[in-house]
Amino acid sequence: MSIAINSKKCVGCGRCVEACPGNLIKMDGQGRAVQRHPRDCWGCTACLKACPAGAVDFFLGADIGGRGATLRLKRDKGLIHWQVARPDGTTRTVTIDPKDANRY
Repeated sequence: MSIAINSKKCVGCGRCVEACPGNLIKMDGQGRAVQRHPRDCWGCTACLKACPAGAVDFFLGADIGGRGATLRLKRDKGLIHWQVARPDGTTRTVTIDPKDANRY
């Protein structure tokens, strides 16, 4: 499991750095987020949820049943959209209202 940070989308807010419980993300010389030790990421997705720009993707490897898919989080009008992009080009989206996220 690992994340990928898109430096072109990163706005340099540092929220992912603050959210990462493993201290695995830092800011580079250009003020963009980068991973310190990608292999140490344990997949908590805190950085995905913290990033307002959608610059962090999470790789869903075959070892956890993801078959190489990528998880992206997008926000729109107060809703959170978890998008799973599969290697074959198909996507699946689960939309959540954050107010109801902890109901179940």
